[in-house]
Amino acid sequence: MRTHNKHIRVYDNGVDISGYSRSVGSLDWMFDAEPDAAVTDEVKNILIGKCTISAGTYSAFLDNDAAGLFNLASAGNGTHNYMVAIGANAAPVAGDSVFAWKFEQTSYQVEQGSGFVVVSIPFGGASYNSTLTYKKPWGKLIHPKGTETDVNTAAGIDDNGASSALGGIFIYHLHSSDGTVTLSMEDAATNSDASFAALSGATSGSIDATSTPLSGMVALGTTATVRRYLRWQIAFGTATTATFTAAFIRNNLG
Repeated sequence: MRTHNKHIRVYDNGVDISGYSRSVGSLDWMFDAEPDAAVTDEVKNILIGKCTISAGTYSAFLDNDAAGLFNLASAGNGTHNYMVAIGANAAPVAGDSVFAWKFEQTSYQVEQGSGFVVVSIPFGGASYNSTLTYKKPWGKLIHPKGTETDVNTAAGIDDNGASSALGGIFIYHLHSSDGTVTLSMEDAATNSDASFAALSGATSGSIDATSTPLSGMVALGTTATVRRYLRWQIAFGTATTATFTAAFIRNNLG
């Protein structure tokens, strides 16, 4: 896929920070792989070890918006639900790639640019505060940022070409709402409305973003079956409208 960085969207703890962003980090996904060999081996071999996930350094224009990037990052180091959606020569749509994980902010650096002031935020590795039990940060966008006022009866996406039985991670960023709402995922063996059912465990629970954006990453059990097709779903409590972004990382690594 060839694309341009203008088609990247960035979300942090429920806030859309795309309008501040200059560049995202290296979005690293690496495994230990030390070469070794027995005395009778003709060549060295590697055994894949533990995974390192890192978002690198994020760069943005400095702002003074109390509800935006300044408030997110200048309060000090902390855990960030960070997600980068990458559109294919257009703004991201359902089925496009996302990189998402919980990271620790390790610094907040401000410097003078060419006629403007920028801030650099290095993210360390995966957060100690995370409950994620997987080793894969790449998934697919299920709901690009947008506003919904009704439940979903549309078809979903095919992110894998088959079902899987290794679980996954449901990611949501509720940017705003006018009351309580529940965001969730549904799966199906056939891509039609009647075939979809709730994907067990893939739910935000009842949340309210009338005053503060909310986000989360919900890990399913590592043996959970996820059927071939995926779609977002919403259940309104006291809310009548909600603006959100949602994604899913299907685990297909044994």
